[in-house]
Amino acid sequence: MAVRSHTEFHTSGLVRLTRPQLVGTLGGLMFALLLAAIDQTIVGTAEPRIIAQLSGFDRYPWVSTAYLLTSTIAVPIFGKLSDIYGRKGFFLAGTTLFVAASALCGAAGTLTFLPFDGMNQLILFRGIQGLGAGMMIGLIFVIIGDVFSPAERGKYQALFAAVWGFASMLGPTAGGWLTDHFSWRAAFYVNLPVGILAVIAIYLEFPDMHIKGKDRKIDWAGVTSLIGCVVPLLLALTWVTNYGWSSPRVASLLGVATVMLGVFLYSETKAAEPLIPLSLFGNPVISVCSLAVFILGMGMFGVIIYLPLFMQGVLGVSATRSGNLLTPLMMGAVAGSIVTGQMNARLGSYKPSAVAGSILVAVGMTLFARMDGSTVWIDVVVGMVIAGMGMGLLQPVYTVAVQNAAPREHMGAATASTAFFRSIGSTVGVAVFGSILLTKFHSEFEAGIPAGTPPAALAAFSNPLMLGAMRPQLEATFGKTPGGLPLLHTLLGNVRTALIHGLNRIFVASAVMMCLSIGLHLILKDVKLRGRVLPADPPPAH
Repeated sequence: MAVRSHTEFHTSGLVRLTRPQLVGTLGGLMFALLLAAIDQTIVGTAEPRIIAQLSGFDRYPWVSTAYLLTSTIAVPIFGKLSDIYGRKGFFLAGTTLFVAASALCGAAGTLTFLPFDGMNQLILFRGIQGLGAGMMIGLIFVIIGDVFSPAERGKYQALFAAVWGFASMLGPTAGGWLTDHFSWRAAFYVNLPVGILAVIAIYLEFPDMHIKGKDRKIDWAGVTSLIGCVVPLLLALTWVTNYGWSSPRVASLLGVATVMLGVFLYSETKAAEPLIPLSLFGNPVISVCSLAVFILGMGMFGVIIYLPLFMQGVLGVSATRSGNLLTPLMMGAVAGSIVTGQMNARLGSYKPSAVAGSILVAVGMTLFARMDGSTVWIDVVVGMVIAGMGMGLLQPVYTVAVQNAAPREHMGAATASTAFFRSIGSTVGVAVFGSILLTKFHSEFEAGIPAGTPPAALAAFSNPLMLGAMRPQLEATFGKTPGGLPLLHTLLGNVRTALIHGLNRIFVASAVMMCLSIGLHLILKDVKLRGRVLPADPPPAH
């Protein structure tokens, strides 16, 4: 029988679910993970059609930025709130909000009663969708930690890794197919049936669990100051590639973020129930994992966005194939997650996976750092598979290690902190590496511009990230002018040379970072994974 009422668990034990509850809970969590993974990749292939229909090219980065802002902020806040008030309500609220926002995103531009245009409607709804995603994604692995002991989780990591990998590979293809055969709106509407299944499964089968203990209070000062720090930080990192680090806009935002970080840290030392208990980082396992996942986010995830650029701009892979360019990396990540799950379960230890994964990521990044104009497609694929395998080995390690070390009353905050640091790290990586790439790209490209080239012809070459999609337009435009196509081919040749040198810089920087991170994983304390401690009888339903 489904348990819908309160179930309490003590700090020393885990909840024992009946078989229907276990199947329903795992099914609901997998549907939610499928929802989140597909959404991260399916919208990208539909975006050109969205921009064209909603006339929003000048605001297209905000479709992703709004989602990033709200989802990053939501993860630590609702992770902590779930420690106080239980997981079920927040998970259901997040998933429901995500589904409702998906429907609104699909309807953007048709809601004429709203006082702003379709593109701004989409940006607003993507922000709401990100809030739901942060609540939902942040709690998936916390709930797994409630149900399974650290030693048991390896058996289930493979299932979740397979769902994530499958969805990530399916997303770009599904987004293109839905857009071509129906509408870009279908890329959002497809979330509805999956999300509804997730809500139903969790509502019916996952018990509403609360930790016994003293009354606990919300850290409003921590919530406010964290938002005040993260929002300007992410905005500054998003805009730095367009305006530069020294621009007043970026510098002022970074200044505000620094001040608010100080306010946040001070408020956490005074709060009775801090949003992110700083005492957690006194634990060497949690502190090392937080630093390691930040470096992984910056060094690996910060580079992933530029691999398709190398394949399109240097190797000449067509833009129509761009949706599947990262498939080898995703397949390697799925395989690595399956292996690490089995290793953790059999050995009762996470350190072998951590060390092996860090070495493989470093090897993969070193292979990327060696790429140049003579590189062939298979060389990139080999690097992707190796780096992806390392990512797959590493990513579950941080969650398992942190949950194994954290007190149960702080399980949500500790688990959410790993996702939070990974997200911040990847955003920092994209900004820093993007700045390095563009600086080198512009200096190299400008040095090779033929004399007498009109400035108007160079406008499209300011952002190499857009050139793949714009090439048909450029050929049509340059073809109208005598001598235009030879000039275009010369400029595109300059682009290729500039990209090779710019991308090499960021791949080398990332390789150095990931090689250094091996030492961090070597000093990671290996705490034996706890087994299950069951109560004598199943928890009663009240």
